[in-house]
Amino acid sequence: MDNDQQFKGSSKYVLDDELAKIVNVSMALEMPLLLKGEPGTGKTMLAHAIAENLGMPLIVLNVKSSMKLLDALYLYDTLTRLNDSRFGDSKRDVSDIGEYIRMGKIGQAFVAENRTVLLIDEIDKADTDFQDDMLDVLDQMQFDIMEIDKTITARNRPVIIITSNAKKDLSDPFLGRCNFHHIAFPDPDMMRMILNVHFPALSEELARAALTTFYRLRELRGIEKKPATRELINWVRALKLDPDFNIENLERSREIPFLGILFKKSLDLNTALQQTGKNPRQPRS
Repeated sequence: MDNDQQFKGSSKYVLDDELAKIVNVSMALEMPLLLKGEPGTGKTMLAHAIAENLGMPLIVLNVKSSMKLLDALYLYDTLTRLNDSRFGDSKRDVSDIGEYIRMGKIGQAFVAENRTVLLIDEIDKADTDFQDDMLDVLDQMQFDIMEIDKTITARNRPVIIITSNAKKDLSDPFLGRCNFHHIAFPDPDMMRMILNVHFPALSEELARAALTTFYRLRELRGIEKKPATRELINWVRALKLDPDFNIENLERSREIPFLGILFKKSLDLNTALQQTGKNPRQPRS
C-alpha cells in the first residue's frame, strides 16, 4: 500500500498506533474491520476520519432491527412507476423497470466511480441471516437485481467499517470474515488529547477540573448509561459558555453544573443528583 494511502488520523480524531495499524492492515487485506466498544469510544467517528484523511466519500448504512438485506442493496420503486403509468406526466419510460431501481447504501458504494468508505453502523441490531448474507455480498462484491436480471459488480472495493455495541452476539462465520478491534474507553491522558483537538485553547486548570469530575461521575453507583466522550465535549463547551461557572467550585465538588448534559436518562440524572448531594427531581404526577 502506498504511503499516501495509509490512514494517519484526522484533524478531529485522536488515533493510537494499534488502531492505525489494524485500519491499514484491513485496507491492505481488503477485509471489513469490525469495531466493538462502549458507546462514545469513537467507533462511528473512525469511519468519518478515514474518509476525511484519505479523501474518500463516506456512505453510512444505519442498521435497523427490521431491515432486510435487500433494503441495503437496492429498492424497486413500484409506487413511482404506478403513478407514472396512471398520470402519464413523467419523462421516465414506464416500460423500463431499470428507471425505477434505486440503489441502497451498499449498492451506492458498489456503483460509485471512486473508492468509498462504507460504514455499516450497529450491525448487532440486525438478525443473524442479515449479517451472514451481507458478508456474502461483501465477499463477492456483487449482487443481482432480479427485476431486471442484472448483476451489479463493485467498481471499487470500499473500505468497510462495521460497528457493534455488543447488544447481540455475532455469528462465528461473521466474525471469521472480519478483522476485529476493541476500542477501549479513553484513559484520562488520551481524553486530554481529545479535548485538545476540540478546544485548542482550553486552560490546563479547566481541563484538569473537568476530567477529574467526569471520571468521578462515571464511577457513580447505579448509572445505566455512563457519560461518554461526546457528553464530555458538550459539557466542557457548556462550561466555557457559562459566565457564572466557577472552576474552584467544580474542583471542590461544591457545584457541578449542567449534569443533564452528562446524564441523558432521567433515572441516571436523579442518581447523579443524589450521589453528588443535590436534590433529585421528583417524577411528575
